[in-house]
Amino acid sequence: MIKKVGVIGVGTMGQGIAEMLAANGLEVVLVEQTPERLAYGLQMIKVSLDKQIEKWALTASEKKLILSRIHTEGGYDALVKCELVIETISEELEAKKEVFRRIDRICSPHAILASNTSTLSLTELASVTKRPDRVIGLHFIYPAFKIDLVEIVRGLKTSDETFKETKHFVEEIIQKKGVMVFESPGFVTTRLICLFINEALHVLQEGVAYAEDIDDAMRIGYSFQHGPLEMADRFGLDSVLAALERMFREYGELKYRPSIVLKKMVRAGQLGVKSGSGFFKYDKDGDRIS
Repeated sequence: MIKKVGVIGVGTMGQGIAEMLAANGLEVVLVEQTPERLAYGLQMIKVSLDKQIEKWALTASEKKLILSRIHTEGGYDALVKCELVIETISEELEAKKEVFRRIDRICSPHAILASNTSTLSLTELASVTKRPDRVIGLHFIYPAFKIDLVEIVRGLKTSDETFKETKHFVEEIIQKKGVMVFESPGFVTTRLICLFINEALHVLQEGVAYAEDIDDAMRIGYSFQHGPLEMADRFGLDSVLAALERMFREYGELKYRPSIVLKKMVRAGQLGVKSGSGFFKYDKDGDRIS
């Protein structure tokens, strides 16, 4: 039974995963390199919980209980008693490999080591550990506490036992639908949604419609929560660009070549919600203001 989970990284995904795990009664060890980033990550989790209180989706006592289960730590040694560790740092292969080297040395031999990567090779991450059979992908969809789907990604050496334990964790403990995916750049969700966003960018670039109208057409016409351009803003335009470029390199197909509009936005520092502006503008809490 998995009762204690480590989460490495307090970016947008790390925050959401930690909040979701704690809300499901699990003890969470949140690890980051600097105290400042840890404090920021915890503060953003509090902001998220406060928003839910405002909407009557949560009580103040429930918020207090959730926060009591999240333990912030600066070092990896705190992960020693975790049955599962989920890495959520930026999509940089060498940085992720270094994380897996470190946690492989620290964690129990029986612990499952998971990555939230959306495009990188689980087999390559597992290759730097002494337990490639215990390495698996857990690709949560943003926002992790709302979306009831997790891609469970099998690397080349991921064992059946590891997959079964992970699927049980996903479906029985955190109450989400687990979809098994075999290793492939972009898996299912990232591969399809990035193509959707990229095509919307081509439509914008060609002057077929304005950004607002493109999003309205898809949001209202096809019941999306957000249109493709606001989706890109919320994922982070730099993250979308990195995913497309990686799939373009891996598959070699022109359909994955990023729109020049996306490249220009990233070069200008307009990254979406994380920078306050992208195709639309956002306040400090990530709410759209225009």
